Amino acid sequence: MAARTKARKRALDLLFEAEARGVNVGDLLHERLATPVTQAPLNPYTATLVEGVVGHWREINELLDTYSQGWPVARMPAVDRAILRLGAYEVLYSTEVPEKVAIAEAVGLASELSTDESPKFVNGLLARLVQVKPTLA
Repeated sequence: MAARTKARKRALDLLFEAEARGVNVGDLLHERLATPVTQAPLNPYTATLVEGVVGHWREINELLDTYSQGWPVARMPAVDRAILRLGAYEVLYSTEVPEKVAIAEAVGLASELSTDESPKFVNGLLARLVQVKPTLA
């Protein structure tokens, strides 16, 4: 597994864990950076992703709500919410990864970790965000 793919998975784990525990994801990230719970410290790209999602939290959630067509963020499975937040950050705000790669990585996470319908949903919603990206300011 490529380093960035692992970093995305770890970022997803942090987003999911924070929601499940009802804690602030930024605080959880800083806790894990200070005191790792695994032998390997967090990849710097994991921190970049989580910090990026946190920094654009409101905008990401509003865009997901707007373009998910009848599936408010609150109704989505928790793992899908986390995957979509990561994917949305990468396609809308990151300049480090091509949009198609970010979408493919998000779809891969959904295929591995969520329902049978999730990969198609993640792909469609992130592709829609890429389409409207030029109109966002």
